[in-house]
Amino acid sequence: MVVCGDDGLAHRLATELRGVYREQVVLVVPPSRRTPPQPMAGRARAASVALFGRMVTAVNRGTADSDDTLVPDERVMEAAEPTEAVLADAGVDRAAALALVYDDDETNIRAALTARRLNPRLRLVLRLYNRRLGQHIEELLDQAAELAAGATAGHRDGHGGHGGHGGHGGHGGHGADIATTVLSDADTTAPALVATALVGTSKVVDAEGLLLRAVERRPPRPGEVADPGLCTLALLSATSNDPAGAEGSEDSGDGPRLLPDAEAVAAATGRGAVVLEQVSYSGPPLPARRAGVMPFASLFSARLRWSLAGLVAAVVALAVALIVVTDDHPLHAIYITLLDLFAINDPAVDAPLGQQVLQLLSGLVGLLLLPVLLAAVLEALGTFRTASALRKPPRGLSGHVVLLGLGKIGTRVLTRLRELHIPVVCVEADPEARGMAVARRLRVPVVVGDVTQEGVLESAKIHRADALLALTSVDTTNLEAVLYARSVRPDLRAVLRLYDDDFAKAVYRTLRTAHPAALTRSRSVSHLAAPAFAGAMMGRQILGAIPVERRVLLFAAVVVDGHPQLEGRTVAEAFRPGAWRVLALDTAARGDTAGAEPPGSGLVWDLPDTYVLRAGDRVVLAATRRGLAELLGRRTRSPR
Repeated sequence: MVVCGDDGLAHRLATELRGVYREQVVLVVPPSRRTPPQPMAGRARAASVALFGRMVTAVNRGTADSDDTLVPDERVMEAAEPTEAVLADAGVDRAAALALVYDDDETNIRAALTARRLNPRLRLVLRLYNRRLGQHIEELLDQAAELAAGATAGHRDGHGGHGGHGGHGGHGGHGADIATTVLSDADTTAPALVATALVGTSKVVDAEGLLLRAVERRPPRPGEVADPGLCTLALLSATSNDPAGAEGSEDSGDGPRLLPDAEAVAAATGRGAVVLEQVSYSGPPLPARRAGVMPFASLFSARLRWSLAGLVAAVVALAVALIVVTDDHPLHAIYITLLDLFAINDPAVDAPLGQQVLQLLSGLVGLLLLPVLLAAVLEALGTFRTASALRKPPRGLSGHVVLLGLGKIGTRVLTRLRELHIPVVCVEADPEARGMAVARRLRVPVVVGDVTQEGVLESAKIHRADALLALTSVDTTNLEAVLYARSVRPDLRAVLRLYDDDFAKAVYRTLRTAHPAALTRSRSVSHLAAPAFAGAMMGRQILGAIPVERRVLLFAAVVVDGHPQLEGRTVAEAFRPGAWRVLALDTAARGDTAGAEPPGSGLVWDLPDTYVLRAGDRVVLAATRRGLAELLGRRTRSPR
């Protein structure tokens, strides 16, 4: 795996590939300004010594990975730009995947075009913020890969073909493995930030727009029935609840057991479990509103509506009184009353005294009607003029999420929160920020001002909010906002974005110590985005990964066609404990369903064990690294 980047995401991605997926990584970063670059031979020698030390330590301590593969080394190259010579030196022509995560979109696109020419069978992962441009780039690079792969296949047929490239042939042809995936760190971090604000965890997998989280459950007490959630993913170590205990190995039965069957779950007494749940929101919902239609109540204020109602009641009372006094027809009496109201009737000089009094009262009501009508016209005009402007937080708002910063990350998080129908109030200092247009289109209340100034958070109703998301690009601003919000409301759930992962951990520990009763999470964008980029480098099927102690569970979307372990088998028969388990069926590509669909998703989770998987089905499954490699027909590397 080759990773090229110029910020913390590149380093975090390389760590994810080595630590979670046990892949060999070549990291290409700009030259360091603090220390002079070490010669390549010296770096290679230092890496070898460090790797040997890690291997000896792992063997002595017995902490080798449960998949019998030691953590591979990482080769670091320093280059200002990913030119053709740099990519060739990094071994792109022999690599299985390349990630281009520079902050500049143009640099990533230029390097991707070069890499596709050097290795048409290379799996590409690009970091682009522009979604529309990213879609076109995906189609262009995939088309180039298909044409090059077809030409290469024809050449092999004529000259005696050779084995698969890099051991990643797999099922589904080159379309599944030799693919281009365009991701955005803003899009990949949005689900984790939203889940952290709602339920306080970032162990989240985004499966076809549905947020799922892995929750560690304590061992059930005697006579207590544990909630299985969607399914039980793993059983924790038998000594995980003992502070003085040590994690056992899986072979001995004391270590973590991934994807256990029902018998193992029933027999696991006194052991915690990792359960899969759906992330849901239980706060106040958004008010129902038809798209493109402005409600009548929003045109006029409450006082104006009461004034209009009082005037209408006065007119009706005058008309009824005129009917009683003159014994006139009701329609004619109402007509005379309106003429008197608008002062266009003749004076009732020769009329009876009661009719004269009613005419005077009608004229008085008409005088009161003129300012009310003028106020109604001005309010309606002002409402239409500000319909496309930013809204202010309503007075009775509570249970909402306060979002600080409408930049690249904040805009994506705002869109995701509104998709979940969660009330949001945004705070942004720049009136020309990227997300202002999105907030205006979604009719989200926005407070324009510096969050560090007094009164800004109060305008966002922070004292009645459920959570605070500090997502500005300045770490000190996020930290100051969270500290001030905690002084206003100590039990507020707070999530702040910090650039450096180590700094984020230090801030989290300090805030947790200072406010033990409140939920605090500090997140680095690179830390949250790295798993999605790493999963894309492993293949387009990977949806995400969740760590379980020293092991990891992968979530993948797989087409049943061509997999003998799945096709023609029932859900119960396709389940292999400790290797893989079918979780859901994607009904988007088929007209039939196997159960009730969750709102806004084409996934069916409550699949009966007797459901037979057909060739056209697309399923979401959880698997270990080795189990997924066996299912997809890929070779796993032997320990070095």
